[in-house]
Amino acid sequence: MKELERDLGLPSVLAISIGAMIGSGIFILPALALKIAGPAVILAYLLAGVLVVPAALSKSEMATAMPEAGGTYIYIERGMGPLLGTIAGVGTWFSLSFKGALALVGGVPYLLILFDLPLKPVALGLAGVLILVNLVGAKQTGRLQVAIVVVMLAALGWFAAGSVPSVESANYANFFADGIGGLLAATGLVFVSYAGVTKVASVAEEVEDPGRNIPLGILGSLAFTTVLYVAVVAVLVGVTDPGTIAGSDTPVADAAAVTLGGAGVIAVILAAILALVSTANAGILSSSRYPFAMSRDQLAPPSLASISERLGTPVNSITLTGAVLLALIAFVPILDIAKLASAFQIMVFALINLAVIAFREGTVEYEPEFTSPLYPWMQIFGTVTGVGLLTQMGRVPLAGALVITVASVLWYAAYVRPRVDREGAATGAIRRQVSEEGLTEIESADATREVLVALTKRMDQRRIQTLVSLGADQVRADDGRVVVVRFEEVPDQAPLTADAAAQSEDDRSFERGMETIGERLGVDVEADEIVSHDTKHAIVNVAERRGVDAIVAEHEPLRLRSRLIGDPIDWVVRHAPCDVLLVDSSAPRTPEKVVVSGENAPFPSTAVTVAEAVAEAHDGGLSLWYPGDGNG
Repeated sequence: MKELERDLGLPSVLAISIGAMIGSGIFILPALALKIAGPAVILAYLLAGVLVVPAALSKSEMATAMPEAGGTYIYIERGMGPLLGTIAGVGTWFSLSFKGALALVGGVPYLLILFDLPLKPVALGLAGVLILVNLVGAKQTGRLQVAIVVVMLAALGWFAAGSVPSVESANYANFFADGIGGLLAATGLVFVSYAGVTKVASVAEEVEDPGRNIPLGILGSLAFTTVLYVAVVAVLVGVTDPGTIAGSDTPVADAAAVTLGGAGVIAVILAAILALVSTANAGILSSSRYPFAMSRDQLAPPSLASISERLGTPVNSITLTGAVLLALIAFVPILDIAKLASAFQIMVFALINLAVIAFREGTVEYEPEFTSPLYPWMQIFGTVTGVGLLTQMGRVPLAGALVITVASVLWYAAYVRPRVDREGAATGAIRRQVSEEGLTEIESADATREVLVALTKRMDQRRIQTLVSLGADQVRADDGRVVVVRFEEVPDQAPLTADAAAQSEDDRSFERGMETIGERLGVDVEADEIVSHDTKHAIVNVAERRGVDAIVAEHEPLRLRSRLIGDPIDWVVRHAPCDVLLVDSSAPRTPEKVVVSGENAPFPSTAVTVAEAVAEAHDGGLSLWYPGDGNG
C-alpha cells in the first residue's frame, strides 16, 4: 500500500489560508458593499470575520479527525449522510467557482488601468490560461505562494499605513445611514472574503502535525486577515468621498492615487493582479477536487474521479469546473456573482457547524486531535446567525441557494440513492477512515541501525541496485535494516489519496524486487512507496520520523532548471537530520577503490566508517587523501 506524505508546515498553512482570502474580498467588494451600507462597511468586514469563527473552529476540529481530500464535502457527508453531503459538495463547488469568477471579473479592471482592453474577453482569456495550467499539472510551489502573499501584504500595509495621515473624519459621517438592514446585507456580501480561511482543510491530508497546525493556521490567518481588512477598508473610506468610491471598479487603486501617488497605484495594481490571479487559480484547483471526491464516493459519475495517465491530473473534474467558471464570467453580473458566492458559502458553513454536532452526538468513532471550545453553543450560534444573514441578502442569493438545494436533492434521488445506502454519523453509520490509510509513524523500540535509500520511479534497475547495495554495506556489520522508499511526486491538482489508493503491477513488482535484493545481499530490506507533492520534503520528513542513521540518494548532473532554482538534493543535504551519502548517477556498480578526501585531518568518523564498510564489502581498497604542506 502506498503512503501519503505530509509536507505542509504551519508557515505553509498560514500562507495558503491568507493567500486564499486576500483577493476579491479587499480589492473588489469594498465599493460594492459601500453602496449598500455606507461607511458601516467597516463594521461589515469585522462582523463577517466574527461570524466565520464558529465554522473555522468546527472545520479545524473535523479536519484533524478526517484529513481527506474533499474537505467540507467529506465532513458533512460523513456526519450527516449522502443527501446533505451532496448538497454541501455541490454548494461548495459552486461557491469556489463563483469566487474564482469574482476574482477574474473584479480583478481585470486593475489590469485595464495599464492597458486599454475589453474586460470580459481578457477575463475569459485569463481563465482559459489558468484552466490549462491546472490541466497540465503545473506546480505552484510553496515558495511562490509565500512570495505572492508577501507582496500583497507589503502593498496593502503600505497603503493602510501611508494613507492614515490623509484620513478625513467627515467621510465617516452618517455611519449608520442605511441602518442595521444595510449593515447585515453588506456583511453577507463580504462574507465570501473569508471563504479561503478553511481552504487548507481540502489538503489536510498533506499537513504535518494536523492537530496543531490546522487550528493554528486557520484561526491565526482569520484573525490576521480580519484586522487587515478592517484597517484597509477604514482607511479607504476615510480618504475618499463615499459617493465617488462606491461606483469605482478599482476602489483601492483610486484611494492610493489620492494618498500615495503614482507609485502607490502601481504597487496596488501589482498586488491586485497577483492576488486575484492567485485566488482564481486556487479556486480552480480546490473546486475541482470536490467533483473528484464526490465521484470517489459514488455521489457523482465515476468519470470525474479519473486521473489522466499522461498528465497525472483529474482532467474531467478540472474541465467541468473550468466550463462553469467560463460561463459565470461570460453571463453573470459581478454583483450577483459576489452575492451568490457568499450565499453558498454561508449555507455550507451552517452545515459544517451542524456536522460537528452530528459527529459528537453520533455513535461512530470520532477522535479529533483538536476540539472546538464552547460546544455546542458555538455551533448553534454559527448556524443560526448564518441562516439569519442569508435572509438579509436579497432575492438573488436566496433563490440561488434554493435552486442549488433543490437541484442537489433531485440529483440525489435520481442518481445517488440507487447506488449508495450508507448513512451519516448522525444516524449511527460507520464512516470510512481514509486517514488510517495515511502515513503512520513507525518507531523503533531498539537501537537497530537504519539507512534510508531514496529512490524515484525513473531510476533503472542498475542504479537501484547500486544504491541499495551501498545502504546494505552500512548496516550489514550491525545486523541493521535498509529502508528502501520509492518516492512518487504528483501534481498539486491531483489529491494524494487518488494515487495512494492505486497500486499497479509495477508497484507490486517493485516490492517483490526489493525483497529479492535483500535476500541476495543478506540484510533486512523494508520496501515502501510514498506519494507526495514535494519529494525533497518527503525524504527529509521520512528520515526524521524513522530516525534513520543515514540517507543514501542519487545525485544527477545539474540540468538548466536545477541551476536556475536550485538542486533539490542540495536542499535534502542541508535539512536532513542525519548524514547523506550522495551517489553519482554514473557511479560504477562495484567500486574497486574508495577515497575519502578533505582539507583537514582527521576526517569525520562517519565518513571513514562508511567508506570502510563499502570498501570491505567489495574487496576494494581505502585511501584517505588530504592536502600536504608542499615540503616533502
